[in-house]
Amino acid sequence: MRLGYRDEDGERLGSLLWEFGPGWRMISSAMLGGGIGPRTWVLNAQVAAGYSRMDPVEHLIELGPGGDGGVGMMTAASVERHVTAQDEGVEATATVGLRVPTWAAAPAGTVDPELAPIRVGTINILVVVPVAMTDAALVNAVMTVTEAKTQALVEAGFAATGTASDAVCVAVPDHGTPEIFGGPRSDWGARIARAVHAAVRQGARAWRSR
Repeated sequence: MRLGYRDEDGERLGSLLWEFGPGWRMISSAMLGGGIGPRTWVLNAQVAAGYSRMDPVEHLIELGPGGDGGVGMMTAASVERHVTAQDEGVEATATVGLRVPTWAAAPAGTVDPELAPIRVGTINILVVVPVAMTDAALVNAVMTVTEAKTQALVEAGFAATGTASDAVCVAVPDHGTPEIFGGPRSDWGARIARAVHAAVRQGARAWRSR
C-alpha cells in the first residue's frame, strides 16, 4: 500500500494505492472495476466533501496508476486515518467516515441530510485473502464483510448499518484450489470477519473520539 497526495479543488487530498500486478481476482461494489474479474490494482481516493463531478469513473482512471484494469473507490474521509487489521493471513484495511451513519432499511421517504454523492461519511474496505475463491464464495465474503462492519459499528456505539455510500473490495489469487465457502463460520470467512471487525471498530471509535 502506498499513500500519496495531490492538490485538487483547493485541498490537499490523499490516496491509498495497492498495486497487485497480474494473478489476482477481485469482487467489488466500486464504480470503477466493480463486479467480479481480474484486477491489478486498487485505489481508495479521497475527494473533497460535496464531490459533484459527473464523471467519477474517468476521474478514478486519471488518479490510478494507468489504465482501467483496477478497482477505484472514493471517500471524503481522510485516507491518512486508514486502519489495517490482520487475522491468520487475511488483511483488511478500512477508511472510516461516519458523519452521516444510517440504517440500510430506512423508512420510505427518508431525506438524506447530505445529498452529495460522496460525503465525509463513507466506509471503504479492502480485504486481501491469500487463497482462491469461487464466485459464490466471493459473494459470500462480501456478505461477511458487511455483517462484520455492521457489528463493529454497533459495538462502537453507532446506531447504523453503515453509510449510504460505502464500498467494498475483496482480492484473492486467481490460482490454486478455490475455497467454496466465504461465510462467517467458514475457515476463511471467519478470518475475514475478524479482520474487518477489528479495522472498522478501531476506525469507528477513532471517529467518535474526534
